[in-house]
Parts: sequence; structure tokens; C-alpha cells
Amino acid sequence: MDDFLLARVVHMIGVVLWIGGVAFVTLILLPGLKGLQPPGERLAMFERLENGFAWQARLTTLLTGVSGLYMLYVLDAWERFGDPGYWWLHAMSALWLVFTLMLFVLEPLVLHKWFARRARSQPDRTLALIQRLHWVLLTASLITVAGAVAGVHGG
Repeated sequence: MDDFLLARVVHMIGVVLWIGGVAFVTLILLPGLKGLQPPGERLAMFERLENGFAWQARLTTLLTGVSGLYMLYVLDAWERFGDPGYWWLHAMSALWLVFTLMLFVLEPLVLHKWFARRARSQPDRTLALIQRLHWVLLTASLITVAGAVAGVHGG
């Protein structure tokens, strides 16, 4: 297997695990927490389960970014960023940047404390906010994946 093919395989596995994880949290985990009583336990359970997922999200996001950058380098495809037909490349890069900032900077340094403070006074509203944010991220991710698949295959 040549280096480029390996990078493409790593990239695709990374995307599947990364966006699949976002889908699981959005569609299964967060809705499943609504049945827990008392409401204060919902966020505590979310934190425990999401912390177990965080290492996987960070690793797959990192592998996806490195492999994507490598493919751009090998193809010398930097000019594609200037072509509106490659909007999906911009979307992939922007989405990767948002997730990377969230996972490596904002969540550990800011958001964890902010959500914990907010959850003490408004647990249900905080969980609803987390759910909405995950829906935005999942929707943007699926649009980006669809655009990238179509774009890579001539669509």
C-alpha cells in the first residue's frame, strides 16, 4: 500500500469514527439521558460517558487532520482552496478547525467549567443547550461529508 492510499484509508476511518461518535452522542446518548431522575444526574452521567469518548474523538480528529493535510501536500492541491467548486474542502477544513478547538482548547479550558456552573442552576436547560449544539455540529458534519463524497467523485 502506497503512502497516499494509507493516508486516504486513515482519513476515512478517522471521519467514520469521529462523525459516527458525534451522531451517537446526538441521536442516542443525549436523548437517552432525558429519562434519568433526578435531572441533576443527567449531566453527571453525560460527563462520565463523554469523558470516556473524548480520547477517541481527539485521536480521530487529529488523525483526520494530519492525513488530510498530507493528502493536500502530496497532491499539491492548495489552489483548490481558491476554487468555489471545492466548497467542501473549505467546509472540511472549517469543521476540523471547530472540532479541534472544541476538543483540545475550549472544552478542557473553558466549556467544562462553564457547563458545570450553569448545570447547577439550570440542569435541564444546560442539557438542552448541549443537545442543540450537538445537532448543529452533526448537521454541519453530514452536509460536509455529503459534499466531500460528491466532490471527490465528480459531483
